[in-house]
Amino acid sequence: MSVSANIRRLRVSADLTQGELAEKLDVARSTVTQWENGWSSPRMGMIQKLASFFGVSTADIVTDSGGQTLPGALAPVASSAMVPLRVLGATHAGDPAEELADERLVEVPETVARNHPDAFMLRVDGDCMDRSYPEGCLVMVDPSLEPWNGCAVVAEPTPGESVLRRYMRGQSSLMLVADSFNEYEDMVFTGEAADVRLVGTVVWFQAAGEERRR
Repeated sequence: MSVSANIRRLRVSADLTQGELAEKLDVARSTVTQWENGWSSPRMGMIQKLASFFGVSTADIVTDSGGQTLPGALAPVASSAMVPLRVLGATHAGDPAEELADERLVEVPETVARNHPDAFMLRVDGDCMDRSYPEGCLVMVDPSLEPWNGCAVVAEPTPGESVLRRYMRGQSSLMLVADSFNEYEDMVFTGEAADVRLVGTVVWFQAAGEERRR
């Protein structure tokens, strides 16, 4: 499938109109129309937002069924366009756990860092999000970006103990949903308990072993 077909398939599977998807992504309806007709391709930041919204990996959008990068899909940023970003610690992908110190610098794409100037990196311990974020990877967290339903967030259900989960907000409830090949219970908060502190929204990740340290 093409990038346009992948986006259309995901939208239809979610039972959304082009207008509804555009509203979720805060873009014009015509933008979604252009993507689905192949007249234009979303930038990498929007591909990541699409992947987070639909609960899939970016590869599910920019690759075909054989795993090949599709024509017109954005290639990874070259190493010459990398900048250092600080790793502040670790978050758990399972049960909430105490945040662990892990201070170092790793290199990330300059374009991503520029779009998220307040972001920082956290190491992921645990596998409750391994459909999208493999255990041991580094996630870039933007504390100033408002989350949307379906995106990945780092939250603190208990002060000082954080967890990586998918964010689902209702009128008076909050669900922190696991996205794993294994079985994990979703975390459900209602009433005043739904006012869970969010550390930030996940905007990018780097697989374990791929980081370039400084």
